[in-house]
Amino acid sequence: MINKFNYPLLERVETEIGRHYLDSNNEPVPSVTTVLSGTSTSKSGIDQWRQRVGDIEADRVIKQSTDIGTAVHEAIENYLNKHDWDNFGQESDQLMAKNITNKFIADGLNGIDEVWGLEVGLILDKLYAGTADCVGIYNGVPSLIDFKTAKRIKKREWIEDYFLQGCAYANAHNVMFDTNIQQIVILMVDRDLLFKEFLVTSFEFNHLTTKWKQRLIDFDKKFKTVK
Repeated sequence: MINKFNYPLLERVETEIGRHYLDSNNEPVPSVTTVLSGTSTSKSGIDQWRQRVGDIEADRVIKQSTDIGTAVHEAIENYLNKHDWDNFGQESDQLMAKNITNKFIADGLNGIDEVWGLEVGLILDKLYAGTADCVGIYNGVPSLIDFKTAKRIKKREWIEDYFLQGCAYANAHNVMFDTNIQQIVILMVDRDLLFKEFLVTSFEFNHLTTKWKQRLIDFDKKFKTVK
C-alpha cells in the first residue's frame, strides 16, 4: 500500500431515484451505479426472472449474493492491507466466501504490483461519485481494479456496465489527481472457484468513456424533472 493520494470521504444520501453523494458544494450527485441502473436496457430479463421464481426466492438469491460479495470484498481489502483477513464464520455462505477469497489470493491478486487506495471515494462536482474497489498498478500499468464474485463466470459481452463503471471511476481519478489511468481490470471468481481476468486497455477505454458520458447525459435527461 502506497498512500499517494488524499481520497475524500463521501457523504451518502438516499433520494427517490437512488444513491447520491454530496459534492464539494454540498449538492447531491448520483452514484455511478445509480446512473448505470437508471439507464440500463437489460432490466427486462431480471424482471422476468423475478416473476418466474417469485419475490421471496428472488430476494433470497440477491441477499445471498450480496452477503458473499461483501464478505469477499472485506477479506480482500484486509489481505491487501496486510491485516488479518480470515475472519469468516461457519455458515455455508461464509465458507463459500472464504473459498472464493482464497481463489482470489491464489490466482487473482498476483498481478497487483502496487496499491494506491482501497475502497476509495471519487467524485466530480455536479456530475457523479462512487467508491472504487482498488486503484494502483496492475502488471506494470496504472489501473482501476474491481473485484467481482459471480454464480457463474460471465461472458465479456454481458459485463459492459462493469467496464463503464471502471471508466467512470478512472476518469474521476484522472481529473482529481492528474493521473492517466486508462486500464480497467475486472477480476472475477465464481462459486465453482473459476477465475477470470477481464482487461480494458487504452483504445477500448476511450470508446467506453464516450459510452459512459452518454449514459450520464441520458440519466440527466431522464431524471432532471425529479431532481
